[in-house]
Amino acid sequence: EHATCPIFDISASARLCLRCEFLSSPSLPFSSLDLPLFLSLSLTLTMQSALSLSFSQASIAISNRPLCSSNAAPSTPRNLRFCGLRREAFGFSPSKQLTSCRLQIHSRRIEVSAAASSSSSSANGNGAPSKSFDYDLVIIGAGVGGHGAALHAVEKGLKTAIIEGDVVGGTCVNRGCVPSKALLAVSGRMRELQNEHHMKAFGLQVSSAGYDRQGVADHASNLATKIRNNLTNSMKALGVDILTGFGSVVGPQKVKYGKVGFPDNIITAKDIIIATGSVPFVPKGIEVDGKTVITSDHALKLESVPDWIAIVGSGYIGLEFSDVYTALGSEVTFIEALDQLMPGFDPEISKLAQRVLINPRKIDYHTGVFASKITPAKDGRPVLIELIDAKTKEPKDTLEVDAALIATGRAPFTNGLGLENINVATQRGFIPVDERMRVIDGNGKLVPHLYCIGDANGKLMLAHAASAQGISVVEQVTGRDHVLNHLSIPAACFTHPEISMVGLTEPQAREKAEKEGFKVSIAKTSFKANTKALAENEGEGLAKMIYRPDNGEILGVHIFGLHAADLIHEASNAIALGTRLQDIKLAVHAHPTLSEVVDELFKAAKVNSPASTTAQSVKVAV
Repeated sequence: EHATCPIFDISASARLCLRCEFLSSPSLPFSSLDLPLFLSLSLTLTMQSALSLSFSQASIAISNRPLCSSNAAPSTPRNLRFCGLRREAFGFSPSKQLTSCRLQIHSRRIEVSAAASSSSSSANGNGAPSKSFDYDLVIIGAGVGGHGAALHAVEKGLKTAIIEGDVVGGTCVNRGCVPSKALLAVSGRMRELQNEHHMKAFGLQVSSAGYDRQGVADHASNLATKIRNNLTNSMKALGVDILTGFGSVVGPQKVKYGKVGFPDNIITAKDIIIATGSVPFVPKGIEVDGKTVITSDHALKLESVPDWIAIVGSGYIGLEFSDVYTALGSEVTFIEALDQLMPGFDPEISKLAQRVLINPRKIDYHTGVFASKITPAKDGRPVLIELIDAKTKEPKDTLEVDAALIATGRAPFTNGLGLENINVATQRGFIPVDERMRVIDGNGKLVPHLYCIGDANGKLMLAHAASAQGISVVEQVTGRDHVLNHLSIPAACFTHPEISMVGLTEPQAREKAEKEGFKVSIAKTSFKANTKALAENEGEGLAKMIYRPDNGEILGVHIFGLHAADLIHEASNAIALGTRLQDIKLAVHAHPTLSEVVDELFKAAKVNSPASTTAQSVKVAV
């Protein structure tokens, strides 16, 4: 377990597992450390005089090269006791003594010089800008995307500023993902307590459950405030300059910002990222009063729980709010323009989800219709909704309800950004970008040093997608080319049970297969076969995978069931890393856990190709 080498003195109080790159000591929790971070820390390691590592001077690349010279005078070599060590991966043999620190790391190249400079800059706060600019990077918009980009930029040593005209956190934290999850946490508990059959199955007896509307609303508001403060403090701690005001581009590498009624400030930056997000989309003919006709922004405040509410749109937003309102006692009517509910989901998952999430609950629906006009309640009259046929535009019906929630998606917030100053024209409000998030002007040419991430570019309107795009941009401006694979980004709907997905739906995969000339196979597994799900009395659920049987490529995974939003990431990471089924099906999952749903899904795949040589050759000590 403990070995001495010419570089590191591993004390008796520390353990280093070269297979996992884990370092632990009795005083620290067992935690994963990336090797560059391991090199930069001095937890229980002492640098010996055989090698002087100065991050301000050293430029070391570990890639099948010795970390220390073979003629350095090593300490007395010892045989290693391998803790599941992959001997082949690291070039060690139990029959050989440790005479040099040669690490042969397959499928990975660690550039310590870049990590070293970023570690130094992170330790010292915000970096110093180039001489010709006020900042290396200016980000317009401090939502989740802007925040992710800012933190990564500081880590990379860039002098960074972020401009926010409203409040830090953007839509996700203040009017979206975060407060909605607080409401859904309440609805999940209410739903469970109200299910007498479910509780009796556990041998539990519960009196009738009730709730305090203001208390529920406060829970959502307090969570948003807490996360917003966390985001603000994390940027301040790293020295990111938070500039208050509305930002816009005034020319190449130049931005202005300021508050209404005050003079504008102009700053320059080597690179600029637009991350202004989106706002609720309200179709024509709908009058929003914020009380009886509302958007998701209003609904998250939970100022009332109407007896009957119509929800226009049955996508993610509509489904989640139907879960909240029905749990709190409302009746819901969906109004969907397409011929089926839950458009965008895999059809098989939609069918099952409708049977579980809609049919047994106080929900009815109208499909294939538009809400052509919605009039708020007034003078004792209810909300009036006029429906027309989506195809013929002929009048269909009129509904009278207590409230209406407009959940028809979101529109990019890109007005007033000064795009005309750099000859950029939006397309349906979205800022056009290429696969590297570089902004494209009206002539189809790239605008130098200008990027757009998140909802404003329309590639994938998810908070974590915006953050990933921001990190990708920072990688590019610091010299490393990076293209984000959007098909590897997961999505989730936090109903009870949850729905999650990554990659292609079955129809999309079959269309792609027909065009490119390959076959598609489907694998499925049920939550009813999972011990942990049955222990929770939550056996209703399905996991489905679309894949290529010829080479084991995962094309898409869709899950409906308990904690589906957490289970999807093993599949999304496999897609992102290009891991094939013939390799990942050999992985081990703890029993009994819900992760075995995904494990069984992988194992159910029938792949013609054998496991890769790397996966087959791994040997471990017993």
